[in-house]
Amino acid sequence: MKVADKVRSPCVSICALDENDICVGCHRSGEEITRWSRMSNEERRDVLRKVAERESKVLV
Repeated sequence: MKVADKVRSPCVSICALDENDICVGCHRSGEEITRWSRMSNEERRDVLRKVAERESKVLV
């Protein structure tokens, strides 16, 4: 798999976990951040769906 084919990290270089272990910058959990480099594209897409859901709750 080429690098261009990999699902990119949502990291925005604002790395701080809140009291729920969710990054205030990218909305991934600490565990998701740690495992990201070893995840398949399918797993990464699943995380991005969770990120979008978490992000929408913050904006409400």
